[in-house]
Amino acid sequence: MKEITIKNSKIRLVQGDITELETEAIVNAANAQLILGGGVAGAIRKKGGPTIQEECSKIGGTYVGGAVITTGGNLKAKYVIHAVGPRMGEGSEDEKLKNATLNTLKLMDEKELKSVAFPAISTGIFGYPVNRCAKIMISAVKEYLSAETKIEEVILCLFTDSDFGQFNKELN
Repeated sequence: MKEITIKNSKIRLVQGDITELETEAIVNAANAQLILGGGVAGAIRKKGGPTIQEECSKIGGTYVGGAVITTGGNLKAKYVIHAVGPRMGEGSEDEKLKNATLNTLKLMDEKELKSVAFPAISTGIFGYPVNRCAKIMISAVKEYLSAETKIEEVILCLFTDSDFGQFNKELN
């Protein structure tokens, strides 16, 4: 496990299943329609129960780069923040991924949440390269935590060895 401190906050890397983490919030790599399909969203739907999708359907959707919050249903995490990352090839992907990361952190501060776990947003079916994702997400988190925030811990939870390796390389 790797960890760095920025002002009063920690950034930690862990490898594993994001739905098993005991943070206040976990991040769903969402689509703009907030339909919980496969990948991280599918795991959240399966373990969190139907409440999360019902809340997403009430919200109705958000823009690419945006983030919305629901309860965590049956998950260990109290909340799920649904951050919409870009699809590779749609244009301005780096900026949209940075915005999805920053908007998640802003939402955390608005709700006074202290801990969150992110997956590698957009690297699944959206086809975003993991090394670029690591560079952008880590730099956005560092930038946000360098300013005034009440967030105490940001975990980057990677499912595979190779994704963990890419994020670890970027964090160091």
